Amino acid sequence: MPDRPTMPQLPYPQSNVASNPASYSRLIARELGLTPAGLAPLLTGTGLTAEYLLAEDSLLTTQQQVQVLNNALDMSDDPAFGFRLGHRLTPATHGAMGFLTLSSGNLMEAMQAIHLYAPTRMNFVRIEVQDQGRWLECYGHFDVPVRDELKRCLSEAFIMMFFETAKSILGRPAHEVETFFSHAPPAHQERYREYLPGPLHFSADQFMVKIPKAVCLYPNNAANHESYQLALQQCEKMLSQLASDAQSTRYRVEKMMLSCPPGTLTEEEAAAALFMSKRTLARKLKQEGSGFRSIRDQLLSQQAKEYLRDSRLTTDTIAALLNYHDSANFRRAFKRWFAMTPEQYRHRRPQ
Repeated sequence: MPDRPTMPQLPYPQSNVASNPASYSRLIARELGLTPAGLAPLLTGTGLTAEYLLAEDSLLTTQQQVQVLNNALDMSDDPAFGFRLGHRLTPATHGAMGFLTLSSGNLMEAMQAIHLYAPTRMNFVRIEVQDQGRWLECYGHFDVPVRDELKRCLSEAFIMMFFETAKSILGRPAHEVETFFSHAPPAHQERYREYLPGPLHFSADQFMVKIPKAVCLYPNNAANHESYQLALQQCEKMLSQLASDAQSTRYRVEKMMLSCPPGTLTEEEAAAALFMSKRTLARKLKQEGSGFRSIRDQLLSQQAKEYLRDSRLTTDTIAALLNYHDSANFRRAFKRWFAMTPEQYRHRRPQ
C-alpha cells in the first residue's frame, strides 16, 4: 500500500467558506425530479440562484449545503430519500477522491483514501478508520449541528455511498459488511433491506460499518497504479490547502481552483462565489502578497511538473488534462514558468 500523509488537524468547518462542490446539490435536484425552472424551493434560504447552482464549477458554503439538504428532505415525499440519494453517490461523483478509490488496490486502501480525503469534497464530513485485526471499523461523523431527521438521512446516504464504493471494488455487493446506525429504528425500517446487502443494527453508540479483513484485502481487478498516483497527488494538494489558513482569500481561491477542471476558473467567477467584486478580490489577494493569475500559474505549473515527473503521459495529453486546447500554448506557458520546454524538463529528471 502506498505511503500516505498523516491526517492533519483540519479547522472546524467554516459556514461562510464556499468549498463544497455544487455537483452534490445538482444530484439532489435530479433525484427530486426538478427542472432548472423549478429549483427555487430547493434553494430557499441559501441566497443562491439557479444559474449559480447549475454552473459546473460552483461551490457552496457548509451552511448553504446543509440548507439544500434540509430543503430536499422537506420536499421529498419518500422517507427513504437518503438511500435514493446515496445510490447516486457512486465513486465517479467524487472527483479526484473517487478516482483514487476506483484505482485503489483493495477496499482497505479505498477506505483509507476516503478517510483522508472526504473533507476535500464535503468539509463537514469525517470518516474514521480503525483496524481491529480481524476486521476494519469505519465511523462516520458530521461536524455540524443538524436536526435528527437530517442526520438520519445523511447516515442513509453515506452508507449507500460506502456500499456503492465497495461494490465497485469487489465487483459484487458486500454481503459480509455489518452496518450500525446511531438512530433508533425509523418508521420505514423495512426499506433498509431493499438497499443494504448485509446485517444491520439500530440505536448503536456510533454510526459505523464493520468489514471483515478478508473482504478488505480482496484485490481490485480495476486497480491502476499510475492512475492512483496521479489522483493521490491531486488529493494531497487539496488536503494541504484545507489544512492551511481557511480564512485567507488565497486559500479560498486555491480551493475553488482545485475543485474545478484545471485552469477553467475565471477571476469574475471566483469573486462572485466569494460574494465580492473582482476589484475587492484583487485588493485582498494583493494584501496577502498574491494575485489571481499567480495562484493559477502556480497550481498549473505544479500539476504539469507532477505529470511530467511521475507518468509516461505525452506532452499533448498533459496539455489536454490541464485544459490547454492547443498544446503549443501549454509549451509556451511551461517555458515561461521554468525557462525550458516540457521535453527538456522530463529529460533532466532522473530516470
